[in-house]
Amino acid sequence: MESIYRTGLGQDSHRFLPEDSSKPCILGGVIFDGVPGLDANSDGDVILHALCNAITSLTGVPILGGIAVDLCRKDGITDSAVYLEKALETLGKQTIVHAAITIEGKRPRVDDRLEAMRKKVAQLLNVEVKRVGITANSGDGLTDFGCGDGLQCFCILTTVEKS
Repeated sequence: MESIYRTGLGQDSHRFLPEDSSKPCILGGVIFDGVPGLDANSDGDVILHALCNAITSLTGVPILGGIAVDLCRKDGITDSAVYLEKALETLGKQTIVHAAITIEGKRPRVDDRLEAMRKKVAQLLNVEVKRVGITANSGDGLTDFGCGDGLQCFCILTTVEKS
């Protein structure tokens, strides 16, 4: 039996809404209080969006530019977990081996919430928690994200298909 490994790269970024916004900041399906939400048609979860984009790079099926737009416009669905669920359906026989996720932003501080995010992402991907790695950095003020204007996320997704 031959194993075919594939790697997908995804990225997403959004600016924060004004401080008085009531929209929550959601990262990896976890709500962060005290930080305004991200400016997006959806909930703006940059982690789940980067995962969707990584899946698109594996399958060629446009999730955020296609399926998610339709779900948002036609059905009013803004939950990025639903978009990720649709993206996962496009993987076919590919099984997720590992997800490596990096967030760049000055805020929110995520260190004490990394494990909750890992667990939620693992649940959404239907993999063991040990197959999800999440790191975060401030960007040292070198970008708009490092200055606190928004968040950026990169994701590398590894899959295997056994034939």
